[in-house]
Amino acid sequence: MSMQQTISPVDGSVYAERPFADAARIDAVLDKSAAAQRLWAARGLEERAALGHKFCEALLRHSDEIALDLAWSMGRPVSQAPGEVRGCVERARFMIDAAAEGLAPLDPGPKSGFKRYVRRVPLGVVFVIAPWNYPFLTAINTIMPAIMAGNTVMLKHAAQTQLIAERFQQAFDEAGLPEGVFQHLHISGATAEALVKDTRIAHVAFTGSVPVGHAVSRAAADRFISVGLELGGKDPAYVRADADVAFAAENLVDGAFFNSGQSCCGIERIYVHEAVYDEFVAKAVEVTRQYRLGNPADPETNLGPVVSAKAAAFIRGQIDEAVSQGARALIDPSAFPANQPGTPYLAPQILVDVTHGMRVMTEETFGPVVGIMKVSSDEEAIRLMNDSEYGLTAAIFSTDVAATEAIGGQIETGTVFLNRCDYLDPALPWTGVKDTGRGHTLSIWGYEQLTRPQSFHLRLP
Repeated sequence: MSMQQTISPVDGSVYAERPFADAARIDAVLDKSAAAQRLWAARGLEERAALGHKFCEALLRHSDEIALDLAWSMGRPVSQAPGEVRGCVERARFMIDAAAEGLAPLDPGPKSGFKRYVRRVPLGVVFVIAPWNYPFLTAINTIMPAIMAGNTVMLKHAAQTQLIAERFQQAFDEAGLPEGVFQHLHISGATAEALVKDTRIAHVAFTGSVPVGHAVSRAAADRFISVGLELGGKDPAYVRADADVAFAAENLVDGAFFNSGQSCCGIERIYVHEAVYDEFVAKAVEVTRQYRLGNPADPETNLGPVVSAKAAAFIRGQIDEAVSQGARALIDPSAFPANQPGTPYLAPQILVDVTHGMRVMTEETFGPVVGIMKVSSDEEAIRLMNDSEYGLTAAIFSTDVAATEAIGGQIETGTVFLNRCDYLDPALPWTGVKDTGRGHTLSIWGYEQLTRPQSFHLRLP
């Protein structure tokens, strides 16, 4: 029997092992999802909401166990893991409360002799393919609104975080969700791609790499089903001359290195106005040197390993290549004793004298590395921020709100931040442009992607 393994970045051990679902199991899950959806769609919104809130309570009860799962599965320090559970619950509760507005019928206005309205109809079975880096936060963005809208959900989680799929199942089961409304499968990526073509699947929500996003899109192309894709990012920040430099440095270093830089909307490149460049760089280096790299199960650790030795080798390769091309590395890796070549333990790094001719400034790194470039104007910063295949978020640090709004209007991005970064507000749609993907989740607009409009045009007797 083929097995799916989770290899822990902590020590290279097998942390979890589960058999892949066979064809009979997959078929049974899909049949159950389809049958359950018809019954679930008939339930009232208040009943769905009550069960959704019970799910949140159940998830919170298991926070301590989840923290260890995250540490051993993907390297998240236990000191930071509770934040993901709280964030998951925050988003879930927001989407539960937003359902009444997001799913409300639309009245196009009166017309004599007629009754007209548009209702939101669930799609059916929603297939969620979730990534390992934020295994709760990325998945809940689709799972909770899909269920609230009257769909059923089938979750395939990354091999690295396969236990998180079971944590979702555990919480929904404890909440008393009817059987079949939420299910999970341990399957390979190739099997997941094949399932996209199954006629019982009505919508696919994928978060992951650009190449796999293309594969999912191709697999769905012949079926005319909707597909939501959240793919890569190379998110920029711009520190204007009028910024609070110390505040900007503290927030951007955190935005670059939190979760060991393994965030779709993490800061990977920073542009700083020449008037404050030296001050900003000095402060960023000072903040970075305060990190403690080590075993994520240690409460004193605030920077864990990246997900694998392979990922660490890729990141080190980007750094070495940039240095060979003229960049300067400002952080001495020897100051972080846990940093060891050939392992997932990787010291944070700040690079200066970088250019867009270096991969580290154009290719997604997904690690604790950030490049900083000096700019002389807003126009130069805008040009460089837009010089990317991606467009998820862009952060601006400034005291001038009007200037930020003007700059933001010229940036090719899904979200514009002022004086913050690396954050999702569930009241706002989460979306991107270019190779970051298509579609949107969260907010009342998130319900548009998980339902279809049905028009009623009634001539009154």
